[in-house]
Amino acid sequence: MEPFISHKGIVAPIDRANIDTDAIIPKQFLKRIERSGFGQFLFYDWRFNADQSVNPDFVLANAPYDQASILVAGPNFGCGSSREHAPWALLDFGFRAIIAPSFADIFFNNCFKNGVLPITLPESDVALLIELSTKNPGMMLTIDLKEQKVVREDGVSYHFDVDEYRKMCLLEGLDDIGLTLQHADAIDKYEQSAPFSVSITA
Repeated sequence: MEPFISHKGIVAPIDRANIDTDAIIPKQFLKRIERSGFGQFLFYDWRFNADQSVNPDFVLANAPYDQASILVAGPNFGCGSSREHAPWALLDFGFRAIIAPSFADIFFNNCFKNGVLPITLPESDVALLIELSTKNPGMMLTIDLKEQKVVREDGVSYHFDVDEYRKMCLLEGLDDIGLTLQHADAIDKYEQSAPFSVSITA
């Protein structure tokens, strides 16, 4: 997993509440067995019309928002089903951070496990960031995870809280597998010393 230390990127605003995981990655695209390749289907029903032509009214269909790596949205982001494909799709599209007033719990946890930083800010601050990034396409934010700050280009900053354990995992780029492999020597030592017996009966 790629570490998250400091990130600067273009902001894409989606001024909607209760964006669910089926909107993020529709169910018909969940048949892939890899974690990659889901970005092309991100917000598919919003990005494309019924005839599969691009919907120019959706923010991510337009430059420079199509190059955004920071998403700002309304409360209860990631609600609905628990599919881990949602953060996979966001990350594969290019998003490293999501800023919202609140998140659905399972989606929130899945983001950390996949290298996406979900940031909770007061609703008034999120509303202002949505307004500014809508009026100023290409607006950029810098996210400093060590200092736990979101910084605008004019220097205004917003502090955010993050669990210390999750912060450490992101800073060091450790997912569940990476955390386990930190104990590889101890695991190998145990496997070499522990008695194993296999009994096969007809």
